[in-house]
Amino acid sequence: MHTLDRWVNAAGGIVRHAEESATDPWNGHDTLVIIATIIGIALVVVLIVWAKFHAFLALTIASLFVGLVSGISVEKVTGSYETGVGGVLGYVGVLIALGAILGKLLADSGGADQVVDTLLRGRPATLPWKMALIAGIIGIPMFFEIGLVLLIPVVMLAVSRSNSKAMRLGIPALAGLSVLHGFIPPHPGPLAAIGVLGANVGTTLAFGLIVAIPTVIIAGPLFGQLAARMVPVGAGGAAIAVTGGGGSGKEPEKVEAENLSTTTTLAQDPGATRRPSFTWTLVTILSPVVLMLAKAAADLWVPDGSVLRQVLDFIGDPVTALLIAVLLAMVTFGTAVGFSLPALGKKVGESLLPIVGVVFIVGAGGGFKQVLVDGGAGTAIAKIAVATSLSVVLLGWIIAVLIRLATGSATVATVTAAGIIAPLAADLGPAHLALLVLAVGAGSLFFSHVNDAGFWLVKEYFGLTVGQTIKTWSIMETLISVVGFLMVLLLWAFTG
Repeated sequence: MHTLDRWVNAAGGIVRHAEESATDPWNGHDTLVIIATIIGIALVVVLIVWAKFHAFLALTIASLFVGLVSGISVEKVTGSYETGVGGVLGYVGVLIALGAILGKLLADSGGADQVVDTLLRGRPATLPWKMALIAGIIGIPMFFEIGLVLLIPVVMLAVSRSNSKAMRLGIPALAGLSVLHGFIPPHPGPLAAIGVLGANVGTTLAFGLIVAIPTVIIAGPLFGQLAARMVPVGAGGAAIAVTGGGGSGKEPEKVEAENLSTTTTLAQDPGATRRPSFTWTLVTILSPVVLMLAKAAADLWVPDGSVLRQVLDFIGDPVTALLIAVLLAMVTFGTAVGFSLPALGKKVGESLLPIVGVVFIVGAGGGFKQVLVDGGAGTAIAKIAVATSLSVVLLGWIIAVLIRLATGSATVATVTAAGIIAPLAADLGPAHLALLVLAVGAGSLFFSHVNDAGFWLVKEYFGLTVGQTIKTWSIMETLISVVGFLMVLLLWAFTG
């Protein structure tokens, strides 16, 4: 049996027990575990924001605290935490690693540059839409921060060439990256929520794409027009942030254009003697998405036990789909562009180093979730939900919003909120489980502000003030959260 299946089945007994207890009278233990949960979340916030602890340590400490206060015995509390960590990382960690390898090869081969150069051709009026499309394509295999660093020089070069405002093109690119980060596997947040809630990756991906398209349109090109009027900055400040600026004595426009052109060409690794073609770049990037969607379609329309169903189930499994994409990338983004096999091996190793922190945060979030469930917090929250008649989808979004505002981390918000509401998801069907993942993902993007590293990345790269960053980036993130959640509600009603 698959690792995730074993973990979900093990957790299922606890979840079903919690759900069966949701209509029982409120008792003292329920009060205790709710207080412990609130204090535990507050402890995570304090340790991350004030004490500057790494999120992995903060979540681990809070997990043990909540477990002990909730009544889990001393000899079992660490076991509960370890079960949660292992259950999530046994599945999600592999996908994060494969996604990181694919993103690294895409960047170093010049494939990302090829996508950008191809899509930037044409009329200037289409540039905001093209920037959102570029961000969406590049953002599929890349973490938000990596995609942002890669795209900023491209955005500012396009701003310089078109004599446009930075926010007119910057907001669409940021929206494309952020939506992919919050809604679409194989990004860590959605994958973690899928693992915690036991949702289907293919179904979540299919619904995620449906939610993502209108959300990007509204929060990207459309809001970008308004943001450009509210914060009418050009390329100058951002060019200095990207290139280091400075003191050359040349006219600002010339310095800006020269620096951005140089910065853009540096994305390709010197070991690559040529770029992959645009067609092969798209085929490689989109191959795991197509395979996972094919499996989701097979679940609906292909009979169980048929040879076709078995083949699609295998190649459409996220691990297999991403592995196929990585192997294809080692050719299209590797040997075909001039990299030797030893160089490819080195790049694979390099791609894994930056994700260690993310992987362990996701794992610790799974541990925190398991302690909350084993300690009875899920049952108590289920009772509150029954008493207040709050739907599980609304509760998931609200909890993720509150944790996002407190910690600044979308990933922490996603895994924690998913763990808290997991007992309420026991009887949901595959479609509603996938939509619950997306609701939590939408909540995790709400109003990024000064406690979020992404806030400061955007501020510095675009050369904005704190106030300007709030007017643009923070409002854009809030739009993504609200519009995405409204789309989830529509789909929830439609599939109900």
